[in-house]
Amino acid sequence: MAVGAVAIRRAWPGILAAALVAAFVLASLGAVLWFAGGGGAPGPGDWAALRFTLMQASLSAVLSVALAIPTARALARRNFPGRGALITLLGAPFILPVIVAVLGLLAVFGRNGIVSQGLALVGLPPLSIYGLHGVLLAHVFFNLPLATRILLQGWQEIPAERFRLAAALDMGPAQVMRFLEGPMLRAMVPGALLAVFGLCLSSFAVVLMLGGGPKATTLELAIYQAFRFEFDLGRAATLAAIQAVLVGAVLWIGLRIMRPDGQGLGHDRVLRRWDGEGWVLRVQDGAVLALVSVFLLVPLGLIVARGAAGLGQLPPSVWEAFWASLAVTLASTLLGVGMALAIGLASVRAGWVEVLGMMGIATSPLVLGTGLFLLVNPWINPARLAFVVTAAVNAVMILPFALRVLTPSLRRIETDYGRLADSLGLTGWARLQLLIWPRARRSLGFAAGLSAAMAMGDLGVIALFADPRQATLPLQMYRLMGAYRMEAAFGAALLLLATSLALFWIFDRGGRGDADA
Repeated sequence: MAVGAVAIRRAWPGILAAALVAAFVLASLGAVLWFAGGGGAPGPGDWAALRFTLMQASLSAVLSVALAIPTARALARRNFPGRGALITLLGAPFILPVIVAVLGLLAVFGRNGIVSQGLALVGLPPLSIYGLHGVLLAHVFFNLPLATRILLQGWQEIPAERFRLAAALDMGPAQVMRFLEGPMLRAMVPGALLAVFGLCLSSFAVVLMLGGGPKATTLELAIYQAFRFEFDLGRAATLAAIQAVLVGAVLWIGLRIMRPDGQGLGHDRVLRRWDGEGWVLRVQDGAVLALVSVFLLVPLGLIVARGAAGLGQLPPSVWEAFWASLAVTLASTLLGVGMALAIGLASVRAGWVEVLGMMGIATSPLVLGTGLFLLVNPWINPARLAFVVTAAVNAVMILPFALRVLTPSLRRIETDYGRLADSLGLTGWARLQLLIWPRARRSLGFAAGLSAAMAMGDLGVIALFADPRQATLPLQMYRLMGAYRMEAAFGAALLLLATSLALFWIFDRGGRGDADA
């Protein structure tokens, strides 16, 4: 009893933070349901949005993972100059602002993109990127790198000794796939599919820009339309409940999927893939990596090239939006990572605390923002709190990702040093400063960098509630695109891309600075 009381007493900051997150989410949802009169039965349009959401998420997951398998396999069995840089590039899907990537894809595949220009030279009509195929293209662009990193980790966990034994037994590529790579893929592919599927369920900016009409509307976009254009809180509450059930089901399935122990231990020897030394496989792997590199790099290259030319055309409103975005991002990062640290430390002693901290991932940020606005509306004009609400919602939405980064490190620290620290009476601030900070600094820096990049590029709540005089940089960029000021939009995209990458690098580099000291 005494030990449990001490554990709870030490975990109270995290318990308080988790309780605040839960109260924030539940109060916002409750406000929407209250003002909506409890919601209502889904209509034909709602069922259509649900069907499209499930279809595009399923197709996006299958396409991303299907393309990731040969990409990860090529990276696993080839060693070439620039391989490390290419693998680093594959860590960019959460860092790259969605609206910037979409603009880059438009520059390549849009009606005025380089592909359409090439088709015009041979007398063919231009491409149309809007609709289901455009949504799938964008989702594959974002999630192919993520799926590749997940599967590449599986390949790297196969001990080198297994491949040496396969070579000694004169196994060919087909046999290596059957006996070594096949079991690994059966363990890794379901998790990769589920990760991509879950991310695509709540996609907003991609569908907003590329959806192409009522036939290509997801639940998240339908919630936005119900709020923004109809102010139909009952329909929005119904859609939010459906989406929460879907995302919650995906999270539950993800927690139920248990990976096997792997294929045994090795001696960390340098891996050589004798099964891939034939010239046909070399050409095949080279072609796969070349195509993936072109697919990922050309849109980014066009953003940099056209953005550099458009920097001189940026109106003053872009710079005002830039400083507003920076302030909102820093506030969101500080709040989100601070809560993640507190909740992560508490979850070491009380695992249920982490569940409360993860609540935001199952809820639409548009619903959270609207609920908060409805709560404050009787006392203050909600438009005056647009940036505050955006920062608060962003902090809740980035909290689950920060927790996933921090919690394993914090649990490892407690396992390795917890009893020693307890015997020395190391508690409170002293424990945080002398034990946790030096050993969790890398994870904290990465979590802060990831959170800052995600918050900087977010186009969500602010698109719903900002008035014409208010904007973050992603929203201002979207407005420039809507006004067909594409050169200025590319300039804003380059500014947003550079800022997001710089924030990630600063925080991540700060976490790694003297972490080994």
